[in-house]
Amino acid sequence: MSLFPRGLSAASRASEVSSEPRAPQMSTEPVSEQPRPPPPRHRVPEEAPRMLHAPTTREEMWTRAESLAWRLSAELGMPVRLAVTDNRSTMVSFRRGGNALQLRLHHMFLDAPEPVVRAVADYAGRGHRTAGVLLDEYIRGQQPRIRQVRRETDADLNPRGRCFDLQALYNNVNATFFEDVIQARIGWGRLPPRRRRKSIRLGVYDHQTREIRIHPALDRPEVPAFFVEFIVFHEMLHQLFPSTGRGGRRVHHPRAFRERERTYPHYAAALRWERENLGVLLRG
Repeated sequence: MSLFPRGLSAASRASEVSSEPRAPQMSTEPVSEQPRPPPPRHRVPEEAPRMLHAPTTREEMWTRAESLAWRLSAELGMPVRLAVTDNRSTMVSFRRGGNALQLRLHHMFLDAPEPVVRAVADYAGRGHRTAGVLLDEYIRGQQPRIRQVRRETDADLNPRGRCFDLQALYNNVNATFFEDVIQARIGWGRLPPRRRRKSIRLGVYDHQTREIRIHPALDRPEVPAFFVEFIVFHEMLHQLFPSTGRGGRRVHHPRAFRERERTYPHYAAALRWERENLGVLLRG
């Protein structure tokens, strides 16, 4: 999953937290895939070496989630607000602040052994990025538990907005810059709840389903067409240049990706417009 525009996730870095443990707050309802401002996410690798079973009942999931939330809270000495997801692409995401850790984990972590739980605490709660190596290894071994197909309840991809037709933009970009080799579906993402944001994810590409979703904040008359086209171009590049591993970390924008991205004719103008209008996008 790409984070765009770059650099915005810095606003969600850790703040001072209390060292006194308190009861975790949690929800086991599956959560929607709305744009959020967490630090880097763990992505799904391609390997699928073995099959395990996810919790089959709501009661069982609640019990395991409650146990995991308490373990993390005791490990970190702070409240943990845990949401268990069935996300297909983002396995770990979090936000630190307000003397609590807001954590979203795929249900595979409900059965995680103690070293993996500690790695989650280190990565999300303490900001130890080296813990991501162990998390990536665990996710690789659990990939068969990740839902491979869209559910009927998943939002349909609708490319036609009030101001921009994403399908038309996609077709033009594909013909102009990719010789029509990109094969993906595109549409506007869900409109998130209106709230104050510190960062925004303008586009996302799902490698498993080959779907591109664009944030609806861009479907406005004050947003220039070349900028929307640039975001579409950026997400299409992910199909040509998938994430790579480097030093135990996933690199979502390898060097070849960045070099190709700079070939977009309005690259400099798009970055300039992004800088000058970030406040507008965050309010959208």
